[in-house]
Amino acid sequence: MELMNVWAIVVGLIITAIAAALAFFIKYEGKEKYTHGVKASNTSLIKSSKVYKSLNKQYNVLRAALAIGMVGSILSSLFLVARPYKTQDVYTGVKKRDIIICMDVSYSLYDLNMELVDYLKGVVHGLAGDRIGVNIFNTSTVTYVPMTDDYDYVEMKLGELSNYFVMQKELYEEYYDVYGTYLSDYPDDVYEKYMALREKLEYYDAGTLHHNSSKGSSLIGEGLGTALYTFPYLGEKDRTRFIILSTDNELNESWGYKQIMDVNTAAKYCQSNDVTVYGIFPDEEDFYDPEEYSYSACKQELANAMATTGGTLYVRTDDLPVSAIVKDITKKEVITANMVMSRETQDVPRPPFIALIICLAFTCAAGLVLQK
Repeated sequence: MELMNVWAIVVGLIITAIAAALAFFIKYEGKEKYTHGVKASNTSLIKSSKVYKSLNKQYNVLRAALAIGMVGSILSSLFLVARPYKTQDVYTGVKKRDIIICMDVSYSLYDLNMELVDYLKGVVHGLAGDRIGVNIFNTSTVTYVPMTDDYDYVEMKLGELSNYFVMQKELYEEYYDVYGTYLSDYPDDVYEKYMALREKLEYYDAGTLHHNSSKGSSLIGEGLGTALYTFPYLGEKDRTRFIILSTDNELNESWGYKQIMDVNTAAKYCQSNDVTVYGIFPDEEDFYDPEEYSYSACKQELANAMATTGGTLYVRTDDLPVSAIVKDITKKEVITANMVMSRETQDVPRPPFIALIICLAFTCAAGLVLQK
């Protein structure tokens, strides 16, 4: 701890010393002069009594306490006027992470995606200083949330996506699993509710299933490639960029259409642009259509693609939920840029202020007792 105005203590002590000297001089200058009161003689007997000695001892202790309190109050006040402070070196850096959540919104992944967005809604505000974007894809890709640091907006849009995945789940579990996929088998009242639900789903599907009859669905390579080129100023090296990709890697490409880029090609483009990709893959029990697609083959291909970018493929299980996966990913990628060291001055008034309060209380207590 240092003092900003050392001169205040020096000047204060000089003034205090002068005032004390004047008070002492004035008091003892007239000590021998009798001014008023009743003169008494032969007081030695009283002074030798135990009561007098005890009271005199108490009096001297209280006078000493009063003097100590006054001196302490003066010194504390002078320290406050002198403005005690401390200096510290503060290292500041601006987080420069760009994160894109890239979700395969095929209806086979509604449980995984719903868990992902529900968790992200709770942690998005913890990404202070970062920018975040959301892409959803199936046949085609929609930039659902452009790169932004408006976390309230991101949270709102994630809430909308959560409703979308809830509706996907409702479609399968309350209609397809119960009544099948032939609409002619639906009772009239169920059919009306089904069509109302389909109308709501088409709001999202219109963007992600564009030309799906000719191109197919779950075009993972195109979805990842589009997410890559969603990053603004991709060529600049001043930001850390990574993608969180949720998919089951079940490519349903049409026989008459070839993807612009497959998942391995997209991963190589990510690598060349210093973008790390982390994949979230469903557990084998939740894998859709295992009769047509090989679980191990789909997982291995995606794991290889993630490794190409320097990332990792996580398999969502009961022991490794989405929350733990996202925590691990964001922990790995905490990087700050533009680290700056600055020396800050901070006032430290608390110690002398507390001392002043204690000394004043001590002085007042001693003065009140002396008055009695």
